[in-house]
Amino acid sequence: MSFGNQLYAKLRGDRVIWMIVCVLAIFSILAVYSASTTLAYRLSGGNTEAYMIKHTVLILMGLFLAYVCYLTPYVQYSRISPYLMLITIPLLVYTLGFTEGFNEARRWITVPFVGLTFQTSDFAKLSLIIYVARAISSKQEYIEDFNDAFMPIIIPILIVCGLIAPADLSTAAVLFFTCLLMMFMGRVSLKYILLLMFLGVVLFSFLVTIGNLFPESDIIRIDTWVSRLHDFMYDKGENNIQVDQAKIAIASGEWFGVGPGNSVQRNYLPAPFSDYIYAIICEEYGLIFGGFIILALYVALFYRCVKIVTKSPKAFGAMLALGLGLLLSLQGLMNIAVNVNLLPVTGLALPMVSMGGTSVIFSGIAFGMILSVSRYIEKTT
Repeated sequence: MSFGNQLYAKLRGDRVIWMIVCVLAIFSILAVYSASTTLAYRLSGGNTEAYMIKHTVLILMGLFLAYVCYLTPYVQYSRISPYLMLITIPLLVYTLGFTEGFNEARRWITVPFVGLTFQTSDFAKLSLIIYVARAISSKQEYIEDFNDAFMPIIIPILIVCGLIAPADLSTAAVLFFTCLLMMFMGRVSLKYILLLMFLGVVLFSFLVTIGNLFPESDIIRIDTWVSRLHDFMYDKGENNIQVDQAKIAIASGEWFGVGPGNSVQRNYLPAPFSDYIYAIICEEYGLIFGGFIILALYVALFYRCVKIVTKSPKAFGAMLALGLGLLLSLQGLMNIAVNVNLLPVTGLALPMVSMGGTSVIFSGIAFGMILSVSRYIEKTT
């Protein structure tokens, strides 16, 4: 039996999702190696291999953590979710109030004694999804009681998204929308879903008001939100220059691409290895072998997660797979939409593809949790 057949026989769970993870990881290594050339020349004298090795190690670590989470019974995540939230909220408060801004945003904390940076919103996304999945699944019947919906579900969503939004509005919006869909699929009464939407608007209005009252503060990024919307609506400004370069990259790749490592626009895009890596993939591999494949992988991920939901005998497993699948696929599709100028610039990474330590690590963990649910379904059917 070949190694591929042995691996296929050994791995349980949804093998299509396994394939999606592996293909995204391969694209990531190849694209980051090419796209980080300019960064390497600017910071390390052209040592692109160092960036490739570092990113490959992160990808392998993400895959390893995906495998560990896949082996862990998914019910364990329900048990630790309250403790994760107890860690998440103080981390977000500390990040927002006591860290120095980087690229005009307070999203990172520095890990003591190691010197590595850690984006707390990536940890918060997973924690909140697990917590909401637990809160919804704890009530098997239709949730129409105020005490079952307000404090256990609505308040944690507002707190976490409210702490993320000042420095990273796009991440907060994706997370908020994901939780709304989880509540809808989890048979929470429509009046409480509408209540959450109303309170979300109130919270956003409060943040805008505070930002306008204290314009000298860099905590709430009102100017960034306004400039990105303005540039998108009126087709001008610094942010639109970035999008123009992304569109040039996609157009240059045409159907079959200019070839791996032959990108020209990587020299002009501000973040070709993260925010605009999809444009680089399209330029080098073309729409056929790059753009369409990446798009299809995220759509397929969402479809496979929906299948897991329909087959899961446990409510928590269904909600967990749904929430994480929605989060990953929505973030991926929004990153692609920014690259093709369907949405304003957001700063969202392409899950499991963009360069970035915490993004890769927590994307791997999310994939592993989904696979853990699918492994349990396979064992019980």
